[in-house]
Amino acid sequence: MSDLGSKGPADGLHVYLIAGEPSGDVIGGRLIEALNVSAGPNFRVSGVGGPEMEAAGLKSLFGYGELAIMGLFEVLPSVPRLLRRMRLVAADIERQKPDVIVTIDSPGFVFGVIRRLRSRDCPRVHYVAPTIWAWRAGRVRKFRKHFDHLLALFPFEPPLFDAAGLASTFVGHPVAEGNVDAGDGAAFRKRHGIAPDATVLCVLPGSRRGEVSRLLPIARETLARVMPDHRDVTLVIPAAANVRALIEQTVSRWPWPVVIADGAEERYDAFAAADLALATSGTVTLELSWAGVPTIVMYRVPWLTGEIARRMIRIRYASIVNIVADREVLPEFLQPRCRPELIAAALRDLISNPKRRADIGGEARKISRDMEPGGERPSSRAARAVLDIVAAHRNR
Repeated sequence: MSDLGSKGPADGLHVYLIAGEPSGDVIGGRLIEALNVSAGPNFRVSGVGGPEMEAAGLKSLFGYGELAIMGLFEVLPSVPRLLRRMRLVAADIERQKPDVIVTIDSPGFVFGVIRRLRSRDCPRVHYVAPTIWAWRAGRVRKFRKHFDHLLALFPFEPPLFDAAGLASTFVGHPVAEGNVDAGDGAAFRKRHGIAPDATVLCVLPGSRRGEVSRLLPIARETLARVMPDHRDVTLVIPAAANVRALIEQTVSRWPWPVVIADGAEERYDAFAAADLALATSGTVTLELSWAGVPTIVMYRVPWLTGEIARRMIRIRYASIVNIVADREVLPEFLQPRCRPELIAAALRDLISNPKRRADIGGEARKISRDMEPGGERPSSRAARAVLDIVAAHRNR
């Protein structure tokens, strides 16, 4: 256990955590569990999170699902409510006076909270460093102004932030400890009545309502072009809890049966059962790569949002496997290319070509493993970093 400084472990540690979407909730839940082990008996946590963080011991200030909003025209109607939530969280931090604030991803919301804090009596840590290597490199100045330390997911990130004058620690990507590749595919197939020789296609339309609303119809139109010629294909949708009802309502009108998988264990069993996947760009594409599932990546945001982003993005690809490889290992269909007829052609090719599926899945898996820190869980590394930051602050 790290030394907490002059106050000593007996004084305990109070961490204020903020996460605003499912991926951050998972990271936060694991961090709480790691701190429960390493921070001593008087550790406590406050803040905003979802079911994973609440299962680990957080009593969330409010439901985090309302923060998972993306896209210019989706955000605008929600601005008054988001501003109220920012003020509420900032006031809660001022009242509780935690030893450290740890914000996880969701920069738009967390910056709104941080700017409203009147004091800087405790260190501020941001978990999931901004991707300045991908777009808007100037963001580092904003993070340097408002945060004291970053926890980075990729080993190439700390040198970039150190050069910009912002302390950072590489802790590893959370996919490395998620048991993503430990699923039981045979049990999943048996549980859901899927034949051992059936081709299982996982469809992952996103974890935000806006993503699902935009991309699930594209997936449906794509499948309409593919399914008539591939009747042995079984569709499986691992659904995030906050969008499950929307997905279930939408696919109930599809002409094909769909298995909806709930929870992390079902999700990873579904990955193990999958022959291939059609997935929204995001962390899930790295999870699928870790599990060795050949994946077609799709993404589309509203036109204006996409045009603004296109002028800012500095990289050619969206999925981290392709970014690290600097080539298209996973087929990508983004923005104007995110069209059913184009995706359907790639999907038909993969369904009909087991060797190509194996090649893509194997290469993606190898690349994803290059991002593993090795020997220690990322959440444990992150917990130790938080304890060290608090200790240094107390010993100033």
